[in-house]
Amino acid sequence: MTPGARLAAAIGILDRILDGEGAEPALIRWARQNRYAGSGDRAAIRDIVFDGLRRKRSAAARGGAMSGRGIVLGLVLQQGQDPDTLFTGTGYAPPVLSGAEREVIERPDGASADLEHDVQDWVWEILRADHGDAAPGIAQALRDRAEVHLRVNLAQADRDTARLRLSEEGVETVPHPLADTALRVIGPDRKLRQSAAFQTGLIEFQDAASQHAVAALGPLNGLTVLDYCAGGGGKSLAMAAAGAQVTAHDAAPDRMSDLADRAARAGARIEVCPPARLDAGRRFDLVLVDAPCSGSGAWRRSPDAKWRLTPEDLSAHVALQWRILNKAVQYCCKGGRLAYATCSLFRAENAAQAARASSELPLRLLHDRQLTPLDGGDGFYISVFEVV
Repeated sequence: MTPGARLAAAIGILDRILDGEGAEPALIRWARQNRYAGSGDRAAIRDIVFDGLRRKRSAAARGGAMSGRGIVLGLVLQQGQDPDTLFTGTGYAPPVLSGAEREVIERPDGASADLEHDVQDWVWEILRADHGDAAPGIAQALRDRAEVHLRVNLAQADRDTARLRLSEEGVETVPHPLADTALRVIGPDRKLRQSAAFQTGLIEFQDAASQHAVAALGPLNGLTVLDYCAGGGGKSLAMAAAGAQVTAHDAAPDRMSDLADRAARAGARIEVCPPARLDAGRRFDLVLVDAPCSGSGAWRRSPDAKWRLTPEDLSAHVALQWRILNKAVQYCCKGGRLAYATCSLFRAENAAQAARASSELPLRLLHDRQLTPLDGGDGFYISVFEVV
């Protein structure tokens, strides 16, 4: 596909998303309807769509319309490309620019038409209240693609050895400061899942902030751990690699469907325990609650979620998190620990929940930390309590 044809495909997909379809379903549907497109084309189109969603408001303002075409045109201009070389109307490229579009993009104040923060207005008010002077930088960071981070399976090799093996396969990495297990990919990453390092369980995809959260739990070797909201099991795998005896649980067991295969690849032993099999009488040295949340810290990876979240959604997340904390604490040994985490940037889901837990549950806060994209990873919150 030509660059123009890729833009045209992205325009159509964005229009579906603006009409209410989810980003992933829209991308999958387009791929199924256009099987001639190769993997490189699909990846490039996905990048355009996600870049457009990350910058939806500013790109639409720059391109003159809240539409797939307006967003893509604005994105092209933001990236410093000449739209006349892409909007040619030839082959499968988008039609040439209209007079109205030229008037919008050529006006003297065209550049200042970009909306600064690229978040919903009510979200910006929360970010500003919760993060003060850091809020503009956080919002700007959410407009860009997230880096690719890897977790080294220390049960197999140290970080330097993993870097060497990846380099031998053509993947260059550098250590990430947020965790001793973390690598940042600086070279080609498209074929990482086919690499021997991934296939043999030496590395896993995991954001550095998430890895930092696991490190913040303290020494894990020999501890019994309940990963109460395990999801796909990334933290379960990381804790098992650190020597913990991990039981993975999730209210929606289908989320853990491939955890057994991932554990086998990593050489880890994890008990996958759906709700019906979690004995109410069991107690653990550590219970990790990585609670469902707004996902605001990971909006670079799921940018359509940035525009779908409502104040009612946020309130529902906060209420659910509190119910989960009340249940999870029942599985803690007295004198043990409970950890509460989210991939959220909002105080209501994070420090406010930790404060409430300290006052209303048998928990004493030991330490907590709020990470933002300015720290080099996703936005992430982790708090660790002693059970009293």
